[in-house]
Amino acid sequence: MLWPRWLRVSTCVLFFTMLAGFVSWQTFAYVDASYPPPVELLVASSVEVTDRDGKLLRVYPIEGGRWRLEPDLKKIDPDFIKLLLAYEDKRFFSHVGVDPLAMVRAAGQFVVHGKIVSGGSTITMQLARLMEPRASRSLGAKLHQIFRALQLERRFSKRELLQFYLKLAPYGGNLEGTRAASLAYFGKEPIKLSVKEAALLVALPQSPEARRPDRHPKAAKIARNRVVGRMAKAGLLSEGEIARISEFSVPKFRRSMPVLAAHLADSALRLAPEVKVHKTTLKGSLQRRMERVAFEAAERHGSQVSAAIMVADATNGEILASVGSSDYFSEERDGFIDMSLAIRSPGSTLKPFIYGLAIEEGLVMPETMISDRPVDFSGYRPQNFDMTYQGDVSVRKALQMSLNVPAIRLLDKLGPARLVARMRRVGVSPRFPKGKEAGLAIGLGGVGLSLKNLVQLYVNLVSVDARPIAIGDGIRSVAKKMTGNRIMSRVAAWHVNDMLEEIAAPIGSRPLKIAYKTGTSYGHRDAWALGYDGRHVIGVWLGRADNVPVPGIYGVKTAAPILFEAFEKSGLDCVPFPEAPAGALRISSADLPSSMRVFKGRLELTAAAGEEKLHILVPGNGAQVELNSFADGESVPLVMKLQGGRPPFRLLANGRPIGRMFRRRELFWIPDTQGAAQLTVIDAKGDAQSVEIFLRKPDA
Repeated sequence: MLWPRWLRVSTCVLFFTMLAGFVSWQTFAYVDASYPPPVELLVASSVEVTDRDGKLLRVYPIEGGRWRLEPDLKKIDPDFIKLLLAYEDKRFFSHVGVDPLAMVRAAGQFVVHGKIVSGGSTITMQLARLMEPRASRSLGAKLHQIFRALQLERRFSKRELLQFYLKLAPYGGNLEGTRAASLAYFGKEPIKLSVKEAALLVALPQSPEARRPDRHPKAAKIARNRVVGRMAKAGLLSEGEIARISEFSVPKFRRSMPVLAAHLADSALRLAPEVKVHKTTLKGSLQRRMERVAFEAAERHGSQVSAAIMVADATNGEILASVGSSDYFSEERDGFIDMSLAIRSPGSTLKPFIYGLAIEEGLVMPETMISDRPVDFSGYRPQNFDMTYQGDVSVRKALQMSLNVPAIRLLDKLGPARLVARMRRVGVSPRFPKGKEAGLAIGLGGVGLSLKNLVQLYVNLVSVDARPIAIGDGIRSVAKKMTGNRIMSRVAAWHVNDMLEEIAAPIGSRPLKIAYKTGTSYGHRDAWALGYDGRHVIGVWLGRADNVPVPGIYGVKTAAPILFEAFEKSGLDCVPFPEAPAGALRISSADLPSSMRVFKGRLELTAAAGEEKLHILVPGNGAQVELNSFADGESVPLVMKLQGGRPPFRLLANGRPIGRMFRRRELFWIPDTQGAAQLTVIDAKGDAQSVEIFLRKPDA
């Protein structure tokens, strides 16, 4: 309806009279302290979880389900800012919250045309309207906006006001702010926008619902092209560029907000609900690839099967990717359960640590022969997975074939408590049924561990650090080193890696230069695969979150291919294994001491009546020994004194046999270097004792 001319003129006169009054108040620094602007509305924003480089992994909506992300002017395309100001508020950085020239222009158009042709609101006035929405567009509402704009200008800097506007500007539906709109419509942060994208983001806030590109693409395109046309009049674009840009369509749908590392993000929110931006140690691109691998793997194995993947850096213990389930939103897969932290049976994944400890204790070497035959350990009768037996095999083959009986024979000699103690040494606390202690079944999965626990164990197998590594939670920083000793000696760890590296890739997978071990829990409830190169450890779990058996899943047949796929698609550079430490040698069976050529377990050895167990009296475990020399410069031998045991005795230094067999309980060894050393003595029965010492030169 066209207003009468006298009414239009009267309205303009009244408006400018009141406007002059407000500008005068502002000139005298008037701010009504009893009626401050509702700045608390400017504070509320979505909680963000980012990767190590600050890239968005997950965002949580604010009250009412609205997406409102905190903008950073340094990370918003400067050309978009220029276009926004050129279109909305040319004199933004010079006016005091109200632009009289824009008001005059708008009023003149209103008088001439009888309707609003263009608005005279500044960005500060629009911000005031967004802070206090009003249903009507009356003169009173406009005057209220002017008053608020003057208040805001006195309280905040121009950059702050612009940032507030970019945070609250409506973009249709539950989208508020430039970042939310850019992510929803273009799938990217607004740090680099094309001209057509920037023009659309400038056009939408004037009429966000009527111009929503996902619902009204035609109206959105017209509005965008109007902004582009304004750029032409300003000389920012050529006619040819305008014609080309105008032909482009607008996005026809909205993208979902990112939901990467959903379980870890939830944990971050629970740990610190007051924090607005949680920075994790994850790599965003790696996380996205691992989630895709987990999703596709679960899809191949049934609608109720889930998968979890964790990637860690063995040099510092940082988690680089953490996938708690194959589909966070799937009820059928119980996707809300974080299976990277769930306690399950680890199957055979602990066997490398049994063999490593046995090598460290001097019980076996990789080429030592060990029996794989039915055996009874006081009622416990372990059987191999395929119910067959290999007879006498090398320790190397026994580990690579994941034979159960040889592993339990070694664990029986070591003692399950020793394995548990080594796990706790590196910060992993295994779970046992209430009132139960560790038994031999721990070697075949009779213990509760999580995927994260296993990754931490394997990180300490890879690490060359002198002390244990504690992996983080992916959220907070974590100490790189723990107190105490490694899970096993470097020599023993090298032998384990050497054996696992030779295991062939699963059928259908491309060979990779990694070492890996698989496991299957009782009843086919869990399939595991843990693999690593010289730096990165990847752990894979496959199964059902409700612990129901899944017939047909095996570590080697189902989890191992996922592991190899994860390594291949990770984008991580393959890091070679470190060179062999001092004392780590491949020794053939023929070159082994006679007592180490065949392993004899507790059941094969019956001690003679009154025979005392082997014990190293001197040097004591942890002793510091000075390297002295005779007057002629020849090194003074280190003397070892024994008690008990059955001669002859074999001495190993850092896993390497030294000299001849000793028949007396006094042994001599000439060290060739200073530093840490492990000395192992083996008697004729096969009993072994070890001490760790530190060799140093005398003080000057």
